[in-house]
Parts: sequence; structure tokens; C-alpha cells
Amino acid sequence: MRRLTRTVAVAALVTTLAAVAGCSSDDPEQTGGDTAADKLVSVTYLTSFANFGRDSYAWVALEKGFFRDAGFDVTIQKGQGTGGNIQAVLSGKAHYTPIDLTGGLLYVGKNQTKDFTAVAAIQQRTMAAIATTDDKGIKSPKDLEGKTLADTPGSVVRNLFPTYAKLANIDEKKVTWVDGEAATLIATLGSGKVDGIGQFVVGRPTIAAVTKKNPVFLPYSDLLTDLYGNVLIAPTKLAKEKPEEVKRFTGALLKGLEYALANPKEAGELLKKNEPTANPVAAQAELELMTSFVRSAGSGDKLGVIDVQRVARTIAILQGAGQIPHGLTPESIVSVDLTPKA
Repeated sequence: MRRLTRTVAVAALVTTLAAVAGCSSDDPEQTGGDTAADKLVSVTYLTSFANFGRDSYAWVALEKGFFRDAGFDVTIQKGQGTGGNIQAVLSGKAHYTPIDLTGGLLYVGKNQTKDFTAVAAIQQRTMAAIATTDDKGIKSPKDLEGKTLADTPGSVVRNLFPTYAKLANIDEKKVTWVDGEAATLIATLGSGKVDGIGQFVVGRPTIAAVTKKNPVFLPYSDLLTDLYGNVLIAPTKLAKEKPEEVKRFTGALLKGLEYALANPKEAGELLKKNEPTANPVAAQAELELMTSFVRSAGSGDKLGVIDVQRVARTIAILQGAGQIPHGLTPESIVSVDLTPKA
């Protein structure tokens, strides 16, 4: 009788454990909450452009556990700019990456693809610019004529240059572009091989540190005042099939962005921990410069907001310059339902 009682108890325990196991799920949609017990979703994330201070917020999100808390096991890899990052997402090599929104519009307009979508803004204003040093004699856009500039082939600075040149009233055909690598562009400028490079304005501290010269910038925002900067993109298929998963990842990344801006020194140190060649002092300075680009009067204190009316105006500018065809709409590139609301 005692043996029968023990057998029944064991059977009941096995049944209970089976029921508990049946309640768990490997479906990423169910991931969240207690990630120690749940299966983490494996994600590959590309930085926007190599590993500079402007991208350190992703390392912050990783090191502070924001990704894990949201249910993700994230691998961070170096990005190669807008064009290369889009290709990585389209080919399935990456799940998420920041790209310049205007560069994304140029890509969609040229290739007529709708296989990636923007789910949050990183910067409310474009940081795109031509960067040079004071020994090159470039003080205004007109001074670019006859000069040689370097950038990655898919960079928004390079691809948007025809529109910038038109508005600046310079002859773009008198400016020579050569290919460069994201990680070595600044060193190429410092070596004197080129007169300028495509760069974000927050790169000033890094350029000064590498070249040992005084940086000079020609910001695109001087003439293109309504453009967004980087936005976070994901495959359209992922955004449609797993919207809650995308929202969780976006939230974790933006949490890292907010922390990095509030703690730029720590963020620079975390970048250095993961990228030995990084300069933590320059990284801190980049983040401090980037703060004013991340928030705007329209977005308020809420990070990540995308205003479709502003996107529509950007589309109109590019169409007016003949860089993209008519028919493109904000919804062609932005998942309005997934973006944070002001």
C-alpha cells in the first residue's frame, strides 16, 4: 500500500512537470519577463559606421543588460554605412541596424525595394557632413570644386551629395569621390591622400585626435534643414510577423541610447572595453555633441519618434532634386505603427 501511494505521488509529479513544460514556449513572441527562464532570441546588430562613440549606445545596452532583460542575445558587429548596412539586412546577415533615413529613401527610390523598414529614429536631425582639416583650404561648399573626397560607396554623405551640391550652387562634376573604408576614413584624411571625407559632425573630436589637426565641417543640415539622421531599421517581414518582438528590441536599444547620453564617460569606457582601438575620451565627446541631435522640439523628451510629415517633406526635396522618382510615400520606408509616439 505504501508503495502504491509513492507510485501515485511520483506519477502526479511527472504529470505536473509535463504540464508546466507544456506552458513554456520557444516562440520569440512569448519571450520576455524572466529571461533567465525563457529562451533568448538571437539577434545580430550592426553599428551604423564602424565603432565610434556615436554608436556606443548599443554596447551600453549590451553591457547593462538591457537587451537580455528584453529577451535578446545580441551580437554586435561593425557597420559599413547606410548602403552596406541595408544590404546586410536584406541578405539576412543582420536583423537590426541604424541607417541614415535620407540614405534609405535614396536606396528605396533607386532599387524599388520595400524589404526593410524604419522602426525608430536615433537622431532627429541629420549629422551628415563633409569633413576636412584647416590646412586644405576648404571653408565653404564652393571650395570643394577641384577637390578629392573619400567615403564608402553606400554612404548617405556621398549619395546625397548631388542634392547638397545643387542647393549649394556648386558643380558636383568638379568634385572627385574615391572609395574608402569606414574604419580607416579618418586616417586617410590625416595622411593627406584626400582633401575631405564623408563624416558625421560629431566626429570632430575623433578627427582631431587622429589627424592632430583642426577639423573643418560643411554640415548638410545648413542647407537641408528638415532631414532626419539615423533611424533603426529591421526586415519588413520581421516587423510584420513579430511586431512585439521588434518593439521590445527597439525599446532596449533606445534605453541604451538614453543611458549613454546621460552617462557619456561610462559609455565611452564600455566602448573601449569592447573595441580596444577606441578612444574613450573622443567617444565621450562624440556623445556629448550628439545629444542635441537626438531630441528635438517636435519629439520632446521621447526618444525614437518619427514624424511622417517631416519624412514627406524630405521625399519632396529629393524628388525636386531628381534623386528619387515620384510615388514614394513615408509608409514606403517607415512602420508608423511600430515607432515610438511623442
